[in-house]
Amino acid sequence: MSSGGQLRDLLEPLGVYRWEGSYQWGELKSAGAVLDGVEETLALLRQEMNPATAQGEGLQLLSSLLSREYEDKDSQALRDCLTALLRVNESCFTLAAVNDALQGCGIPAQVEEGPDPLRLTVYFPESDGPPKNWDLIRGLIEDILPCHLEISYRFRFVTWGRMEAMYPTWAALEAAGVRWRDLG
Repeated sequence: MSSGGQLRDLLEPLGVYRWEGSYQWGELKSAGAVLDGVEETLALLRQEMNPATAQGEGLQLLSSLLSREYEDKDSQALRDCLTALLRVNESCFTLAAVNDALQGCGIPAQVEEGPDPLRLTVYFPESDGPPKNWDLIRGLIEDILPCHLEISYRFRFVTWGRMEAMYPTWAALEAAGVRWRDLG
C-alpha cells in the first residue's frame, strides 16, 4: 500500500474528510508520493551503509578507506574482504584471526609462528612457487599483518621426491600426459 493510502487509512476514523473527488485526497496522495520517495532513498541508504549488503557506493567508500585498490574483485568478494578487514582490530592479532583475515581477503596463504615471537612465516599451501599477482598479494599481506613483526615467505616447489611420489616411473609420467607447467 502506498503512503498516501496509509495516510488516508489513519485519518478515515475521524470522519471529517470527504475522500472522493476532494482536494484533501489529492493532497494526501501528493504527500504520500513524497514519502514513498523518501522510503526508497532510506532503503538504498540502509543497504549501502551495511558492509554485508552494500552493492555499489557503500563498497567503494569502504574500500577507499584502505591503502590498496580492490577493483579486481566482484561485489561479493569485495564484501567478504572488507568484512574480514573490519574484524581486525588492536586486540585480535592472534594467529587464527590473522589467518581468518587473509582467507577472508581471498589470499591463499597461511601464517605460522616460529620460535621467535616477533617473526611470522607465510606460506602458500595450494601453489607451487610464488602465487600469481605476487606483488599485489605480498602488499596485501603486509598491510594486514602487524608492522612490528618480521615476515618471511616460504614457497613450495616441485622436487624430485614429490615427482617420484606422484609418478613412480617415466612411463607413468608420460601416460599422464603432463607438461612441466602442470606439475605440482
